[in-house]
Amino acid sequence: MSKPPAIPCLAHARRVVVKIGSALVVDPQQAAPRQAWLASIAQDIAALRRQGTLVTVVSSGAIALARHSLGLTGGPLRLAEKQAAAAVGQIRLAQAWSNVLSEQGLTAAQLLLTPDDTEDRRRYLNARATLNTLLELGCVPVINENDTIATAEIRFGDNDRLAARVAQMTEADQLVLLSDIDGLYTADPRSNPDARHLPVIETLTPEIEAMGGEPPPGYSSGGMRTKLLAAGIATRSGCAMAIAIGNTLHPLRALMDGARCSWFLPQPQPHTARKQWIAGSLNPAGEIMVDQGAAHALRHGGSLLPAGVLDVRGTFAQGELVEVVDMTGHVLAHGLAAYDAQDARRIAGHRSTEVAGILGRAGRDEIIHRDDLVML
Repeated sequence: MSKPPAIPCLAHARRVVVKIGSALVVDPQQAAPRQAWLASIAQDIAALRRQGTLVTVVSSGAIALARHSLGLTGGPLRLAEKQAAAAVGQIRLAQAWSNVLSEQGLTAAQLLLTPDDTEDRRRYLNARATLNTLLELGCVPVINENDTIATAEIRFGDNDRLAARVAQMTEADQLVLLSDIDGLYTADPRSNPDARHLPVIETLTPEIEAMGGEPPPGYSSGGMRTKLLAAGIATRSGCAMAIAIGNTLHPLRALMDGARCSWFLPQPQPHTARKQWIAGSLNPAGEIMVDQGAAHALRHGGSLLPAGVLDVRGTFAQGELVEVVDMTGHVLAHGLAAYDAQDARRIAGHRSTEVAGILGRAGRDEIIHRDDLVML
């Protein structure tokens, strides 16, 4: 009889990332920080620090804090309005965190990141070095999306996946997503009385992934779907992830005391740091569809050869990250393309021995080498 898996414990964590949504940080009636709640979680963070745990916070709330003062209270905002609100609100958000952490003798540090900062390998490594240095110096990094320079529509839910990427960067062993629900259920418990709470998720199966619902209304629009995507990024990095209730005082203390939540267990053999970065990519530059034979070869550790490629979609350069999908559209892997999209289309379906003749030059045998590929 196999032993049940060990359940993570926040009290034993070495490095923790805590993600906090707008609905927890901001009082919607007053459009102001929820001071008592922020003070309580700052006390929780201080308690973790006293036991030797390094803590990083990923906090939403900048846009929500500025909407009222800018007169942007009605309906959806245009992109330029969101960027303006973020510029105003980020100052208030950073000040709120600095105040409550300083009351506990802790130094807050602000970092503003975009998904692009985690997609470009050089920028990713630079951000990782900065974060690790801040933690070594005893700071509490407080991170948010850099919404003021976004070039596409800002989605608050991206902070779930951003938090998972930060957990990767800092080599955290636990990621806590504080939410308005105490974990993952088999269905939405607000509408289905038969929904069953799942305290431990050992593996992210397609059935588990299908439990992600539509984003709820209000300030926080990530919903369960982005939390499950975050779980995939974190657990492949060897990081456990918890979805826990956050809308009460001292939510981290409650979690340490055994409050109900859902723990996603880390993979027993996490990828190398480079492959973690590949696997966690949020914005692949293109898509390569493969046949059944190629899919089988990839699952058994093979490289992606041109002969198994059915279609190449998107525009990408050599070395950029792409998705590999099967004939049903299911994402099999992420990988770094050895050819740009145009050349990949030209050699798709051909044997590797034919590549030089088609392109007029010698090239690699693989469209994606197995060393540059991660199965999802």
